[in-house]
Amino acid sequence: MKINLSEAKEFYSQMLLIRRFEEKCIELYGLEKIRGFLHLYIGEEAVAVGVMNAITLKDAVFATYREHGQAIARGIPVKNIMAEMYGKLEGTSRGRGGSMHIFDAKTRFYGGNAIVAGALPLTVGMALADKMMKRDIVTVCFFGDGAVAEGEFHESMNLAALWKLPVLFICENNLYGMGTALEFSQSETNIAKKASSYLMDSMQVDGMDVLEVSKAAKKAVLSIRSGNGPFFIEALTYRFRAHSMFDAELYRSKEEVDKWKKRDPLIVLKNKLENDGLWSKIEVEKIEKDVALAIDKAVEFAENGTLEPLDDLKKFVYSN
Repeated sequence: MKINLSEAKEFYSQMLLIRRFEEKCIELYGLEKIRGFLHLYIGEEAVAVGVMNAITLKDAVFATYREHGQAIARGIPVKNIMAEMYGKLEGTSRGRGGSMHIFDAKTRFYGGNAIVAGALPLTVGMALADKMMKRDIVTVCFFGDGAVAEGEFHESMNLAALWKLPVLFICENNLYGMGTALEFSQSETNIAKKASSYLMDSMQVDGMDVLEVSKAAKKAVLSIRSGNGPFFIEALTYRFRAHSMFDAELYRSKEEVDKWKKRDPLIVLKNKLENDGLWSKIEVEKIEKDVALAIDKAVEFAENGTLEPLDDLKKFVYSN
């Protein structure tokens, strides 16, 4: 897949912004500025950026608890995401959701869902409503390979295919469900093959290559908008960090992680841009400076944010 200079800059800038945001979160977590659970997306940036490049602002997005990357790629301001991590009112969920519950109605980003596979039936419901209302909208659902073991996965695949719903399923297969390797939890490790058993179009793609992800996602969205029903993409990817900040990471070797790091999405894109003669033209140093400034401003915004008054703690708990 060939890209122009503008696209090259956009892809690299977005992936770098996600990477630097997450690295800053590690630092802030160590300083106890960010509390609670924290699941990092480092290594998987190409999936979010590639998919978001293929959809429009009218489309809807559902994600898992490892959703910082999708949220940033969707266009939610990093300052508001950081404020949410800090538990401040200026956050995307008024500071009540934290890392696992990034939500933004303006960009039609519906979570951040902490329950494994929990977003799948929500996606089916949203897509069913769109089809009944004859709206030209694609609903995208990101989930991990661990969700495949849940009953909601199979129920959602079946209904989406049965009703020919406008859904793009994105399985981010990073080979581990928490600390369990895929080969120890699934008799069939080709997840795209599972999806095809429900008679929907499916494919595997290199999830470390943003160009390949974008190409596959555009093909899928075109098929869905043409009325062909749901499309399933299994993005073969890898998280460079542990499952969460509380994970001792005893289930995989350092050699395995290092091997995958050689296919870092940023490195893969750099190599392709060098081959196309574009790397020297995207102004990498400027991108780095712009990203660093955006992260610094996001931290400053969060630091200066407002904690919710104690008197408001019961707000939004019950509806009037």
